[in-house]
Formats: sequence, structure tokens, C-alpha cells
Amino acid sequence: MGLQKTVVKVLNLGLLPYAKALKVQQHYVRQHVESPSVLRNTVLLCEHQPVYTIGIRQTAYPAEEEERLKALGAEFFRTNRGGLITFHGPGQLVCYPILHLGYFRKSVRWYVSELERTVIGMCARFGIKATTSPDTGVWVGENKICAIGIHCGRYVTSHGLALNCNTEVQWFNNIVPCGIVGKGVTSLSRELGRDVTVLEATPALLQAFSENFHCELSFEEVDVCKMSIFN
Repeated sequence: MGLQKTVVKVLNLGLLPYAKALKVQQHYVRQHVESPSVLRNTVLLCEHQPVYTIGIRQTAYPAEEEERLKALGAEFFRTNRGGLITFHGPGQLVCYPILHLGYFRKSVRWYVSELERTVIGMCARFGIKATTSPDTGVWVGENKICAIGIHCGRYVTSHGLALNCNTEVQWFNNIVPCGIVGKGVTSLSRELGRDVTVLEATPALLQAFSENFHCELSFEEVDVCKMSIFN
């Protein structure tokens, strides 16, 4: 008889601005911190309107560069995740696991490794051979297909991964993605030579997630516009 699986709630937030997604993340992080005895492990799925974000590893980003990126039609945010600058936009599957690692394994290194293994397993379902790299994230050859940047406080995780499905990768040409010079960016669509939507990729990612984290997924409908945190 196997060990009982931890239940993780899945909420699909749809397409929404980055600032709103941050508020939703903070809401679920607070629930973990304020009621640690209550099981509140949640995975938030979404797409973002065009936005460039930087993490805590980024030194002061030049103001003129920030204004240049905004002039392209994207927003710009400084965050408390790990990692350097990256892009989020439509056609990219963003996954924010808000988990208490006490229900899994109290190791940030283990957690990041499991996120990488989740994406690698998902790519395998599409026949794509993906790997890890000392440069972080998940790669297909010399091209990054998924960026990973997390925050963990009191063993509660936030932020997460961004998988390129049919993202317009030209947005990445305006930056040095994740600060890595000389390497490129790819997507599921580019690798397969056909259009792969977020909708198509989501079930495969969730299946890989449930297997790697040995959890049972529970799906819940949510109307972001009606969430009390925005009132």
C-alpha cells in the first residue's frame, strides 16, 4: 500500500496582468503562513500580458533600459524571485506552485530539481528531449524552452516556471534572457514545427507535476474578476 498523496488544488487564472498574478500569489502565501495547520497547497496557472521581470539576483537595472522595454509595449516589474531578467507573454504557460515544502521535502534544491524534472517529463510526452543545465531552467540543445525562478520563505514557495508554448519569442530578442549570453530561446511550437497552444500543453504539464511531486490534483474553477483580493 503506497503513501497517501498530498492534495494540491489547481486554479487556472487565464490571461491576466502580472500585477494581478502577484496579488493572487501573495494571497495564497499568506494563507499558508497564517494557517500552517490547514492544507492549502495550490498551483496557479496563467498567461501574462507582455511583461519583463527581473529577480533578486539582478543588480540595479538601468532606468533607460527599463524605459526602452516599456516603450516596446511591455510592462516591467522587479520581483523577489531568483534569477535575472526574462519575458512573459501570451502563448507562455506560467505555473506558480504555492506549496508548503513540509508536505513534500524541506529542500529548496530538491524543489527546483523537481520543477525541472516536471518540465523535462512534459517535453518527453511531446517527443522533445529536454535537459537541465548549470545555467538554470530547461533547455533543448542550446535554447531555453522553460525559465525557472522561485521564492521560498518559511518553506512556502512562490513564483515558479514559464514554459514557451507558442510564445512570440521575438520578445526575448530585446534582452539577454536570464543574463545568459550566446544562447537562444525556443518553444514547443518551434521544436515540433506546428502550433502548440497553452491549452494543449497544460494537461501534460499537470500530469508530469502530479507524478514528480507524488500529489493528487484537485481542480477548482475561479473567476479572477470576482476574487475578494481585488475589491
